[in-house]
Amino acid sequence: MTEAALDRLRRNFPAESVLEDAFETSAYECDALSAYTCLPLAVLLPSSTEDVAMMLRICHEEGVRVTPRGAGTSLAGGALPVEESVVLCVSKMNQVLEANYATGQIRVQTGITNLGVSGAVAPEGWFYAPDPSSQLACTIAGNIAMNAGGAHCLKYGVTTNNLLGVRMVLMDGSIVDLGIGGLDDGNAGLLSLVCGSEGQFGIITEAVLKIRPQPAGARPLLAGFDSVEVAGACVADIISDGILPAAIEFMDNPCIRACEAHVGAGYPDVEALLIIEVEGTDADIDHQFALIQEIVDRHKPVEVRVSGSEEESARIWLGRKSAFGALGRIGDYICLDGTVPVAKLATVLKRIAELSTEYNLPVANVFHAGDGNMHPMIIFDANRDGDLQ
Repeated sequence: MTEAALDRLRRNFPAESVLEDAFETSAYECDALSAYTCLPLAVLLPSSTEDVAMMLRICHEEGVRVTPRGAGTSLAGGALPVEESVVLCVSKMNQVLEANYATGQIRVQTGITNLGVSGAVAPEGWFYAPDPSSQLACTIAGNIAMNAGGAHCLKYGVTTNNLLGVRMVLMDGSIVDLGIGGLDDGNAGLLSLVCGSEGQFGIITEAVLKIRPQPAGARPLLAGFDSVEVAGACVADIISDGILPAAIEFMDNPCIRACEAHVGAGYPDVEALLIIEVEGTDADIDHQFALIQEIVDRHKPVEVRVSGSEEESARIWLGRKSAFGALGRIGDYICLDGTVPVAKLATVLKRIAELSTEYNLPVANVFHAGDGNMHPMIIFDANRDGDLQ
């Protein structure tokens, strides 16, 4: 069955679109959750929606399982192949098809990177809001499959809040449009169902995304505390007071130290750090910071610092965006992902620390604190007997 499918794929596509050599396919045996691997039978690299449709039709008719893949940055095994499957990767499909600034929309092939979308519209003063830490590498296809968020999701929402339409190929090779101009144009909810479905309904080859004018300005504030519980309580108070910054990011001391060693972001050496960014005119930013400073001061911070330049702001965000790579330099890790009520952040952080001690496994915390989207990272040694169990 599999040989018949591979033979048909070889006959219909050039060799560079059907990889079978084990050395080449080994690059696709896992995603960023590298604790588990499985070598695929082949890797398919389509260049168009029509290519995807034919590839899926062949695999469907021959009974071969397909694992969709963007850039493989998932930390949840989203692109992990199963035995006797082929991987279909959309990375070659990376073009901007149309940008409409009058309506605030852009249509792209989904192999384009997240940062590539903002880069395409930046010269006109626009940007694409969702900004996962892997935005330099991750694709829009993967963002839609995992409903990715990012640091600025507090203000702008996650992928589903910025997705207007998709072109999707079903597993039998049928092509459907959902959202703008498609089957879901009447708000049937199908688009929301597809976003976050991890490719279970089909492979998304094109997407219509919401783009926004760049804000007049943006500036981050660093607030350091002597405990993670106090930092969590500070976040809860900011949100409960009705203040909505563009981002509130949390890093604990293990993460701070790893990032400093990796990129030298200039973070203070504290037990917990909040990166709070606000947007607007200079007057708007100053007003918001005054409100935030009042709340921060209630929690007796060790240090408070407002970025004084674009260069300093860039370093602050470089450190945060590099956190996963920085922690990867000091050990293997499994990154968990869950959302808790913001009012419960302090309680959950305390319990995480207790479990870390109980099981003798270090845990680093770096997450989107403003909406309670936590990412405790359990650090271990994959080469040490018993750690993976």
